[in-house]
Amino acid sequence: MTGTGGVSPDVVAAAEAYVRKELAATDASHDFAHIQRVRANARNLAQLEGLGADAACLVDLAALLHDVRDWKYSGSDGATAEAVQAFLTEQGVASDTASRVLYIISRVGFKEELSAADGASAAGTPAVAADLSLEAAIVQDADRLDAIGAIGIARCFTFGGAKHRVLHDPEVPPRDQLSKEQYMTGGEKSTTINHFYEKLLKLKGLMKTAAGRRIAEQRHAFMESYLAQFHDEWAGRA
Repeated sequence: MTGTGGVSPDVVAAAEAYVRKELAATDASHDFAHIQRVRANARNLAQLEGLGADAACLVDLAALLHDVRDWKYSGSDGATAEAVQAFLTEQGVASDTASRVLYIISRVGFKEELSAADGASAAGTPAVAADLSLEAAIVQDADRLDAIGAIGIARCFTFGGAKHRVLHDPEVPPRDQLSKEQYMTGGEKSTTINHFYEKLLKLKGLMKTAAGRRIAEQRHAFMESYLAQFHDEWAGRA
């Protein structure tokens, strides 16, 4: 039987099992626990933003599936869409519903907004895409909220360790005007601490929903406080 949003409870249950298996070998920065937190964030934002039941169901499914075959692990920018499309087709999800889920997922990533991110960081205002649906904005914000604050800090160091990145090098400044290609390839001089300045500290200004912006404020402030303490300890001042 089909539920709201053209998605049956069986499809949701299958998605949970599918994603849990897909991410079983992934490090803790992008594991199934991350998916659960993003899903919880998305449900909270959907309620706060007054999203209808049909759209909320699509948001829930997109949040579940958004990191399947992530390019950071698969090496392919198109792997997520291909895998999710195949899963939804196998589950018999209607093509229009599948298209809406795939659209939401396609808008989650930071890399597509890098030019806007530089402008938003300078101006301190969100770089809102005019064509971004509320459903996509909610999942995007939900994922970004898990990238900042206390959990964001933990995830950043987990990912850096998994990729064998240098923790910090005062001689290597954060990259200004980071391009999509630079972000995706990382580069020899990429450090974990620089990732805060190149991406994480920009996310507050890129939140698309009012609720997401409110929640991001405190998490952003926590990161700033942490980084101040980090640099003081690194320099022997604390």
